[in-house]
Order: sequence, then structure tokens, then C-alpha cells
Amino acid sequence: MLPGFLGQIDTLIGRAEAVILAAGVLLMALNTVGNVIGRFVFQYSFFFTEEVNRILIIMITFAGIGYAARHGRHIRMSAIYDALPIRTRKVMMILITVITALTMFALCYFSIGYILKVAASGRVLPALQIPVYLIFLWVPVGFAVTGIQYALTTVKNLLEKDVYLSTHMLEGYDDNEIEV
Repeated sequence: MLPGFLGQIDTLIGRAEAVILAAGVLLMALNTVGNVIGRFVFQYSFFFTEEVNRILIIMITFAGIGYAARHGRHIRMSAIYDALPIRTRKVMMILITVITALTMFALCYFSIGYILKVAASGRVLPALQIPVYLIFLWVPVGFAVTGIQYALTTVKNLLEKDVYLSTHMLEGYDDNEIEV
């Protein structure tokens, strides 16, 4: 864990991500199963199921990228990286996390611009009549949380002697990966 205030922020974000992901998956399953039962048992399909699932997929996807970063579950192509000495890997990991954090913050900025354009268009979801821009609010939130997570990983790597993939995950390929 990170020390002090950063550790508290990290813990708070982690709990919020877990609740959002669990609730999103459960709501999507409930919505889909309810619609299937309604369609085949009562010959009535919910008119809003597709749109609700679309909202939940966006929410789960963009909440999930921060979760993946937090647990070191992101895709890595590391054949060359793994062959490097530990000190070089440490420097590379710091550079990778700084660049990734900056990229996530840039994507957050650009996604806000996109949301503003969608909001100006006045589009609404056909069945629910919810403004379309509201379903995209998860995009900048997900990018911001992911950027924060990579920034915290940079701090963790600067403070510790070991190489960390995330604030909780040491680098390595052991079958029983170590979570700190």
C-alpha cells in the first residue's frame, strides 16, 4: 500500500471500482434475465433492456480499465523488457507508468470534449429518453481513475526498491502472483 493520504485515496478508489463493477454486472444480468423471462413466459419484452445494457457495458468497461490497472491485469508485451536487468526494468516501468498516466489524462480531456459535442447535439436514447451524453460520462471518469492509478504506480515505484506493476502487484510471472 501507499503511505498516508495517497494510500487512503487508493483504497477509496478501489472500493468504489469494486462496487461499480459488481453492481453493473449484477444489474446487467438481472436486466437480461428479466427480459428473457418476460419474453418467453409472459410474451412481453422490456422496451428498455437494450439501452440499459448499453449504458451498463460502457460503465463496466470504463470502470474496469482502472480496476485492471490497479491489479496489474493490463496487457503487457514484455519479451524484451523481461530480459533487461532489474535496474533498467525499474526505470522502464517508471517511464511506462508516467507515459500511460499522461495518455489516460489526455484521453480524459478529449472525451470531455466529445461529451460536450454530444450534449450540444441534443440526442436522446429512443426508449428511455435519456440524453445520450449522460451515458458517456463514465468515459472520462474511467480514464481519470486509470490515470490516477498509473500515477500512483509511478509513486510506488519511486518509493520502493522492487518493481511494481501496480500499487498492489509486484512484477513477476509466478503462478501465485503476489498481491501486496
